[in-house]
Amino acid sequence: MHGPGSSGWLLVALCAATGAYCLLRMRSGVEEQRRAAGGEALMGFGMAAMAVPAAVFTPPTWAWPLWAVVFGAAGVHALWAARASARHLHHVVGAGAMVYMAVVMAAAPQGAHHGASGIPALTAALLLYFMAYVLVTGARLVPVAAVAGGPGAGPGAGPGARSGAGWGDRPELSHACRLSMGIAMVAMLLMM
Repeated sequence: MHGPGSSGWLLVALCAATGAYCLLRMRSGVEEQRRAAGGEALMGFGMAAMAVPAAVFTPPTWAWPLWAVVFGAAGVHALWAARASARHLHHVVGAGAMVYMAVVMAAAPQGAHHGASGIPALTAALLLYFMAYVLVTGARLVPVAAVAGGPGAGPGAGPGARSGAGWGDRPELSHACRLSMGIAMVAMLLMM
């Protein structure tokens, strides 16, 4: 999506950090978490690459169709995984959004990486989906005790306070990872 300077670099940093954390999550002892983390790492690094400002690096013309194929394959894999768990449907939508953005960028005139248009109704539908996803995922991160003002609302309370949990087995961190990718997706779709 090659956003303007500073916002593009912020998206690159956010998505790359998220992708790196997802690689750490792949060390989880739970197979389902490892699989989801692999797809999310691919998404994070792909989004980071798409957000690099065009003044720094403009991908060759063959890169956009290649990204469309890679994320199309990731979407098919997520669709296959959705047979076992409906949670993977979000990965299907995310991969589809990445394919859509890559196709729009491939169809854009050479050098026109910002405001490349696309199909306005599809862009709006994806924006609405990811905005709703960000709101729901963000609400899940708010501890119930903090909302109610209960006794567990102090620092060190909540799901992240347990000791001995590995980096890959912390559900609040995986929710934060998905939240940051959702926010980045909204920003990238707005740049279309």
